[in-house]
Amino acid sequence: MGDPGLFTPNSVTWQMHGDPMMWVAGVRALYLQALHPRAVRGVMQNSDFRRDAWGRLMRTANFVGTTTYGTTEAAERAGARVRKIHSMLTATDPDTGERYGVGEPELLLWVHCAEIDSYLQVLRRSGFPLGDAQADRYIAEHRVSARLVGLDPGTVPGDRAELAGYFERVRPELAAGPEAHEVDDFLLRPPVHPLLVPAREVLWRHVAHLAYAALPPYAHRLYGRPAPPPAVVTRRLRATGALLRRVPARVRWQLPPQHILRAMARLGPEARPAPHGTGRQATAPDGRGTTDDHDRSAG
Repeated sequence: MGDPGLFTPNSVTWQMHGDPMMWVAGVRALYLQALHPRAVRGVMQNSDFRRDAWGRLMRTANFVGTTTYGTTEAAERAGARVRKIHSMLTATDPDTGERYGVGEPELLLWVHCAEIDSYLQVLRRSGFPLGDAQADRYIAEHRVSARLVGLDPGTVPGDRAELAGYFERVRPELAAGPEAHEVDDFLLRPPVHPLLVPAREVLWRHVAHLAYAALPPYAHRLYGRPAPPPAVVTRRLRATGALLRRVPARVRWQLPPQHILRAMARLGPEARPAPHGTGRQATAPDGRGTTDDHDRSAG
């Protein structure tokens, strides 16, 4: 059997990251990340976000795919590239003139937590069967991905309670500044070729509006728009999830860069993520499985 990588097919991560709603979750993460002024400033001052936002989204997706389904060597190599890039970039606070590194632990932690929260919230609300114990396991597993980008795993939330506590502590630092509104405008109306404008209006705007709607209430307040009723958002997430999950997995996984298909070729067919669920018992780092009553009925 080949190298299973950092997470292995027995992890919650391996199962979750094969779900098509991860794309909606990724866009939600962008909306949420933009509300940390220092973090979003680092992005906007070091890249042409409006011209390369698609590239940024794809690079993030490729990093997630590589660290989830790639070999240990490939995942560690991807992490080293990210750490090297972060070590060379700085940003400037326009109000104080302070210059700071984009790889500061507090900024990396915000980006990490916003991503993990978005993946969990969108997938669970869209109908992906994930019990509370498995959700906690997923958060704990991603202390590994936090280490890859340069964080001390011991400083990273390891379950839902710790993640909620982190967001409670960081909320006073959040604001929808000019950079956040620029991200918001872009995500609602990304520039495309004129021939693709109809598709953008029909398809992309649905994804963007749904991802935005799935934000927590405080994020809606910061952006200055009323939060839709949570029950309505959950129904929309479940309907979208049901629609996307009707597309056969083998068809979806054919899209480049085919991380899942390559993992299955390396490890065998048993490495295939279970359709629309965790499918198998997640294994903790010490080798012991974790389940709860909800989990036993999730497969």
